Parts: sequence; structure tokens; C-alpha cells
Amino acid sequence: MTTLQTEQHGAKAHSDGDWDNRAPVQTRSERFKSANRADFPEVTGREVNWKYTPVAELKALTDGELESGNTALSVPETAGVEVSQVPMDSEFVGRAGLPEDQAAANAWTQVGSAQRILLTSQERQTVTIKRDSLSKNPAAAHTIIEAAPQSDTVVILENTGDANLTETVEIVVGEGAHLKVVSIQEWNEDAVHVASHNVTVGRDGNLQHIVVSLGGKIVRVNPSIHLDAQGANGEAYGAYFADAGQHLEHQVYMDHNAPHTRSRVAYKGALQGEGARAVWIGDVLIRRVASGTDSYEENRNLTLTEGTRADSIPNLEIETGDIEGAGHASTTGRFDEEHIFYLQSRGISEDEARKLVVRGFLFDVIQRIGNEQIEERLQTAIESELEQSVLA
Repeated sequence: MTTLQTEQHGAKAHSDGDWDNRAPVQTRSERFKSANRADFPEVTGREVNWKYTPVAELKALTDGELESGNTALSVPETAGVEVSQVPMDSEFVGRAGLPEDQAAANAWTQVGSAQRILLTSQERQTVTIKRDSLSKNPAAAHTIIEAAPQSDTVVILENTGDANLTETVEIVVGEGAHLKVVSIQEWNEDAVHVASHNVTVGRDGNLQHIVVSLGGKIVRVNPSIHLDAQGANGEAYGAYFADAGQHLEHQVYMDHNAPHTRSRVAYKGALQGEGARAVWIGDVLIRRVASGTDSYEENRNLTLTEGTRADSIPNLEIETGDIEGAGHASTTGRFDEEHIFYLQSRGISEDEARKLVVRGFLFDVIQRIGNEQIEERLQTAIESELEQSVLA
């Protein structure tokens, strides 16, 4: 497996090979990638992809020794699902991209093997994968979710309990396949979870990627979705609720790397309590070869109390003018008082009106899961969060 490139992380050499005078990386696609932790410098928090993250609290995951967390993933035995362990030098590893940061590379270097889940059913199938037996020891995991050509599957990843985990989830969507991957983070309140979801979508393939982050002290789930063949469709949705002292982060990369590709990105979050922090960074790259692209990304945040902070940074790079459309939007603010007034005029109290607005705001994303039982459970979790809110 190739791990070295002619670039350094966040910079590249001038043509004379002088690394002491580095030019900054100009586009998201040029970031350094390697599966070897030793190829990355120490994380300082000044790097472009770490500067919003509490890196001091992730030292064990970016630099430390890790135990394997693969066995904590429980995959059901059922028709249309084939599970195997493959070595990290296998041809099945790395097809969706190499690590772009130290935490992912550290896991890749130490995990030892990857758990490959091959999905073959051409009839719509739901596969629920649970992970609830991790400890607080620093751990690494590597999971490959592969949708065979023309398959149609919903995969739900449920993360609960303790965790101090860095992982890569590789997602490979075959030609004409339909795959929905839902990653739910309901960790214990002191859990730490850093995840890179690397995705490649084949010709006429369709991916829906949904992230719901509610529990955990620090949760950072970064999907990188590469639309690598003509007609590929990628949709990335997210919902999150940050409480006091909680850090929830999502860096989304949508890479249009073929003609007539389509993408939609929509993340919504609510924050309450002193020190509640949410970070959303959305990068969309429309390459020179991606004529006919149709793309849009947005992030919306509701700040429910004083003392919260939401960083929302949409980025759009377009290398060709031959596109169907592209745009982005970002908003962060308090309640729309007109909505509150309307509900109050219908006899609903102000506190209940504010709660209804938050429920509807986040449910717009959660309902995309398409599983009534899970949607109800997440709504109950949000209700519990709101009951603790001052909603000032």
C-alpha cells in the first residue's frame, strides 16, 4: 500500500524541492494523505483540520498506543450480509481513500485488521450494527462497508456506552447500488470518539449518509464522500445537540470527481448550556472533469442559551463553469420569534412553543433515517435534552 506522497500535511514543496519555503495547499483535494502515523507531524491545534478541536484531550488517540476495538462491533448474521476480517495490506483496504489526519493514521497503523461487511441483497434490507462494549482504554477500529453492484441496503451503526476511540469507516458503493448509512452517537457523557468516514460512490450509485450526534464528551465524525463515476449521487445529512461542556464536530467533504454527479449536504444542530460547542465545516469541490454537477450544502444552528458557540464554515470550490448548479448557506442564531408568537396564539405556552420548534428543527433530519423505532428513540432523547434546558 502506498503511503507516501510528494506533499507535506497542509503544504507542498516548491518546484525546486525547497521544503523550507512551503506554499499553502490551495484546494481540499491536495491535503496530504498517508496510512502511516509517522508521516504526520505532531498535532499542535494550528493545522487547518484541527484548529477548532480540543486537541490536548485527544493526545492518546493521535499519538498513543491503541488496542483493537474491532471486536466491539456486533454485526447480525443474515442473508445478504457477508462479514470477514481482512489484513490491513489487503486489496480491500484503502479503496475509499487514505487518512488525512494523525488520529486516523494512528488507528490505521495499529489496528491490525479490518472488518469487512459485504452487502449483496438487491431487495431493500436493513442491517443494524451495534457497538456497546468498548472500554475507556484508547482503541482503534477499521470497518469496511461495501455495497455490491445493484444492491439496496440501509446500515445503522449504533454507538453507545464508553469509548475512547479513533477509527476509519470505509464505504464503497458499487455501480447502481443504493446504500444508506446511519451513524448514531449516543455515547456516555465522558466518551471520546474520532471517526473518519471515507466514501467512494461508483457509476449511478446512490449514497445517503446520516450522522446523529447526541452523546459523548468529544465527538468528531468527518465524512469524505467521493463521487468518482458518472451519475453518482451523494447526500450527507446530520443532526446534533450539544450540551454544556460538550464538543460535537463534523467536517464534511463532498468531492465531485466525474461528470453529471449530484450532491446535497444539510446539517442541523442545537446548543444549550455553558461551553456547549459545535463545529461544522463543509467542503464541496467540483473538479474540472465534473461537468453537469448539481450541488448544494447548508448548515443551520439554533443556540438555545447563552454561553454556547457554533462555528459554521461552508466552502465551495468550482473548477469548471459547465455545471447545473452549486451553492451553500449557513445560519446560526436564536429562535424565530414569529414562530413562537404563532404557537402562543394557538394557546401553547412559550416554553412548550420553543421546545416544539427545536423538535421540528432537528426532526427534519432524523426522519430521513426511515426507521420508526429509531426515530422515536432519538426524539425521546432530544425531549430529555430539552427538559434540562432553560430555553431562555
